Amino acid sequence: MTKVFDQPQFFAETALKGFCAANADRVAMVPHGAVRAAPGAPGKVALLVGGGSGHYPAFLGYVGTGFADAAVAGDVFASPSTAWIHGVAKAANRGGGVIMGFGNYAGDVMNFGAAAERLRAEGIDARLLVVTDDVASAPASERARRRGVAGDLPVFKIAGAAAEAGLDIDAVMAVADKANGATVSFGIAFDGCTLPGQGKPLFTVDAGQIGIGLGIHGEAGISTQAMVPAADLARILLDPLLAERPGGHHGRVAVILNGLGRTKYEELFVLWHHLTGLLAEAGLTVIEPEVGEFVTSLDMAGCSLTITWLDDELEAFWRAPADAPAFRKGTIAPPQAAEARSDQPASVAEIVPGSPQSQQAGRCVAALIGHVANALADAEEELGRLDAQAGDGDHGQGMARGSAAASDAAEKALIAGAGAGTVLSLAGDAWADRAGGTSGALWGEALRAWGQVLGDAETPSARTVAQGAQSALDAIVRLGGAKVGDKTLVDALMPFVQMLNEQVAAGESLGVAWAAAAARATEAADATAQLTPRLGRARPLAERSLGHPDAGAVSLALCARVVGANLG
Repeated sequence: MTKVFDQPQFFAETALKGFCAANADRVAMVPHGAVRAAPGAPGKVALLVGGGSGHYPAFLGYVGTGFADAAVAGDVFASPSTAWIHGVAKAANRGGGVIMGFGNYAGDVMNFGAAAERLRAEGIDARLLVVTDDVASAPASERARRRGVAGDLPVFKIAGAAAEAGLDIDAVMAVADKANGATVSFGIAFDGCTLPGQGKPLFTVDAGQIGIGLGIHGEAGISTQAMVPAADLARILLDPLLAERPGGHHGRVAVILNGLGRTKYEELFVLWHHLTGLLAEAGLTVIEPEVGEFVTSLDMAGCSLTITWLDDELEAFWRAPADAPAFRKGTIAPPQAAEARSDQPASVAEIVPGSPQSQQAGRCVAALIGHVANALADAEEELGRLDAQAGDGDHGQGMARGSAAASDAAEKALIAGAGAGTVLSLAGDAWADRAGGTSGALWGEALRAWGQVLGDAETPSARTVAQGAQSALDAIVRLGGAKVGDKTLVDALMPFVQMLNEQVAAGESLGVAWAAAAARATEAADATAQLTPRLGRARPLAERSLGHPDAGAVSLALCARVVGANLG
């Protein structure tokens, strides 16, 4: 169990501050992340890595010469928001463009992708490096759907070395993509991990059993089997990787045996003893292996094995010197004195006051968001339980934190004289920043899109509210790519929006129309129990979710009911 924390919601933020204080000679703290204390050369390609917290040494421990230029840290197991990524990327930029590396998870894909769009709009060349190494999460024929796990280490290390060598952004991306395509991983778990402040782990493994093919965000394995001796565990880890050896490969490989947070180094060394013989039997020559903790999952008991199939170019970059807080290779000259930085976040744009009518509507919007936040705080545990059926169990936490931040932002916007549209838009931005992850990104974009339709000039009519709902749905579908039947919040939101628009078009009042739409959303959310997920972290464990409604759909329907009950 994770035992050392103050308020659980500030665990990641406090850990970031402590990390930067402990490594002040190597890193400098910026809002929501860290950059090299001594930046790379002007014109250098910058490598930004990141994702949720809870995985140290990933990702903060990779910041250093020959490795990453910066890392952005989300909440535990939750993607950093678009705004956070954008800010850290700008702080890391040295003029050669920014490559942003992260594991293949829906929330990260959405937020890093949106941040890249913002950077490009500002004239900064931004590229995405999506790691897809986990063989347990999808077959080789569907490589793009695989999760990113401990393959982050060799892929980011090789990309960082290429950038340090002075290659331009196209050349660095070519090397990075080749490294990702040559990297495979497989993991096993002996027990699950526990989120800070939670009383029980996200999943458990029965005594005498091991979980096969786990994820690194508290996802259980795809199967279980009886515990076996270390020699057999080594074969369980290695065989799925050998099955993906490229045809004609000469046998030179980088290999990482990675502990997940609660497996002793001595246990890893026992496994490595057996793996050394098995790798030799397979005709593989191991180049500078790494045994230790590199991509963890809080206090999960277990380990993973990663192989990168090297060619001459990849081997040179894998061997290249690096000096980061948690990873050192070769010898690098001490960093020069840090140059002055201007990494303070930009001031929030002044709010333009809305019309008196819109300000009054804004007060109603803020009050409704407050009711939603209270309801989601009460439902946090139940939503987490639903999410844990096939996901990582953090949906309730993310929704509670996001809505609380949204409520606070809405109240502050009111004080500044904001109209209804701005109140809702700023609430959406705050929701995305605090919730992180997939749900944070989706809710943030949805509320911002809805707010833009409401505007700040008039009292929103029922028709305008319904149009805003449609705009919110369109934003979610565009960003997340989900459709009805994928077992996501879209399964509840689409029927909600359809019913709301139908009722308003028929002349019903907003209160009546909303109540009918909320009822339809609730029915649709309940019906997701009969679906299996086709997107996100839950997909590899799809069968486990049968009989349980989708947490995102349930929370959407709950929010709809709460708003309907307080519209009058």
